[in-house]
Amino acid sequence: MAAFKLAHLSDPHLPPLPPAGLRDLAGKRAFGYLNWTRNRHKYHRREVLDALVSDMQAEMPDHIAITGDLVNLALEAEFPPSRAWLESVGGPDRVTVIPGNHDAYVRVTRHRFAEAWGSYLDGDAAAGAGTFPSLRRRGPLALISVSTAVPTPPLMATGRLGRAQLHELERMLAGLSAEQAFRVLLIHHPLRSDSRMKRLTDSDLLLALLKQHGVELVLHGHDHLHSTIWIDGPKGAIPVVGVPSASAVAHGRYPGAAYNLFSIERDGEAWRVEQTVRGFGDGAGVKELQKTRLS
Repeated sequence: MAAFKLAHLSDPHLPPLPPAGLRDLAGKRAFGYLNWTRNRHKYHRREVLDALVSDMQAEMPDHIAITGDLVNLALEAEFPPSRAWLESVGGPDRVTVIPGNHDAYVRVTRHRFAEAWGSYLDGDAAAGAGTFPSLRRRGPLALISVSTAVPTPPLMATGRLGRAQLHELERMLAGLSAEQAFRVLLIHHPLRSDSRMKRLTDSDLLLALLKQHGVELVLHGHDHLHSTIWIDGPKGAIPVVGVPSASAVAHGRYPGAAYNLFSIERDGEAWRVEQTVRGFGDGAGVKELQKTRLS
């Protein structure tokens, strides 16, 4: 049987930002709008995102995971274009998306992403768009989606799962532990962070669940960086892999846009997983940056 190919990209922060009126820019959005107009618009470029997605589609992955932050200020005018962009990436049977903190930026539109992206969020057992955790089975994979997207005060970008979601996640993981599925946890925030302003506030509870029940792979965004850490699982270490923003030009400590491509296949009683990083390095165009055997 051929290896299953899973592509992962995150944080497209779809440019350009649509026009916003004064009523739209109250509270936290005012800070975000200033940050976008002064800085972020220079670094998130549509032509970069389009080139990256085109390269990813040419690799013909079996499934695509997008771990949040499709929009910037969660303006009403941002959601229809975000749905159109998702449809250009692929259909909801081939693309799974979860929200990031920018997708639930303020309380007034915190549920808008669920209305706009419904069929891309839904699990196989339809419980309603925006119900997390959700479970999708694709080939040998069990894709487990959680949401850490919650509105936060200005200058904060923390995430939270909450007790209800953690309780249901524990039940889901316990049920999957006896199967031979390759379990992939999709989450926006990293499981460990040095930043008090950007951390997952209940990461200790999630880490405890994963140590007890396990998954084979965790994918996240949020940091806009290449990263791989290993956390404790019941049968050994679990790789936790982050990826840069899918629309970014390199600036400061942040690399240019990239995506990860995972080749996953059964190898006797274990799994063989190879990670290929493709993105913008030195020079123009998307190319292979690194290849790593994870297991």
